[in-house]
Amino acid sequence: MTPEEGTTGKPRRIAAVTQLRPEKADEYISLHRAAWPDVLATLKRAHISNYSIFLRDGYLFSYLEYWGDDYEADSAMIAADKVTQDWWKLTGPCQEALPTADEGQKWATAEEVFHLD
Repeated sequence: MTPEEGTTGKPRRIAAVTQLRPEKADEYISLHRAAWPDVLATLKRAHISNYSIFLRDGYLFSYLEYWGDDYEADSAMIAADKVTQDWWKLTGPCQEALPTADEGQKWATAEEVFHLD
């Protein structure tokens, strides 16, 4: 996917993986069953839709579609949002980065190897 695809009527598809700390699983699931409306609104303002997080064998897999023109700027806008920062203070400790993740990267992006429209 290229960043320009958000401007051509097709989304940029983004997937990422992290580990869920076993002792925090119930807390993480509970938080997401009642996700904060302001956090969801910020994601939508950042041109993100069709966002899902899946859980299997202690791994969290996220998928989202980005419809904007500048993913880095929209990601920075999300990171600057005070309510989202407060949300991350609760959800962040529930996650553990994969050993192969980049330095400081909680969610490791995944390479798309197949897609069917």
